[in-house]
Amino acid sequence: MRVDIWSDVVCPWCYIGKRRFEAALTRFPHADQLEVTWRSFELDPHAPPSPEHSGPYVDHLARKYGISSDKAQAMIDRVTSAAAEEGLNFRFDIARRGNTFDAHRLLHLGLERGVQNQLKERLDHGTFTEGLPVSDHQALTDVAVDIGLDEVEVKEVLATDAYADAVRADEAQARAYGISAVPFFVIGGKYGMAGAQPVETMLEVLERAWSELSPITVIADRADSDVCEDGSCAV
Repeated sequence: MRVDIWSDVVCPWCYIGKRRFEAALTRFPHADQLEVTWRSFELDPHAPPSPEHSGPYVDHLARKYGISSDKAQAMIDRVTSAAAEEGLNFRFDIARRGNTFDAHRLLHLGLERGVQNQLKERLDHGTFTEGLPVSDHQALTDVAVDIGLDEVEVKEVLATDAYADAVRADEAQARAYGISAVPFFVIGGKYGMAGAQPVETMLEVLERAWSELSPITVIADRADSDVCEDGSCAV
């Protein structure tokens, strides 16, 4: 069963949602039969490259939403607390913003090489715990090589427009689905789940989607009745 997850690497709730989804999978008996793909979504497609010093994150939030510093700090405290409950150590004091298009291109390379989830984890952790400059090519190369991607191939991707069409295709599909915020999970191509939902909710949606994979439920098999099969009948 397919699970497509639209997410950005500068989205704190996406990282929290990833942890909750992983917790749900530990309780889902068919987890090894899921095909999970991380899909591209840019929260700010027009964001500039990661600055050397982006200033306090609280000031950025206050300006972005037109709120007081106290309210912005309360937002940070809430998400930091939620992250801690999932075992994540968010460091907004060192977090750096930036354009994420190239990070998404690398995630598509990771998908082709079978290490997308590992790269997604490393990018999320880098962003929220290590202050990773998410658009810096050297930083992205170091992260990608850390999880096993070939350095020459990574640098070639970053130096060209490789996988740009794949990123844009994901974003076009998000628009077609009406996705305007992330994380957003599409389970079995049928059920949409918005936000970092509780583990129980995620598990419930997974189980429901799985139960509907088969169009019918057999309550009596052919051993219980006379049948015709293979072009003939036993009469």
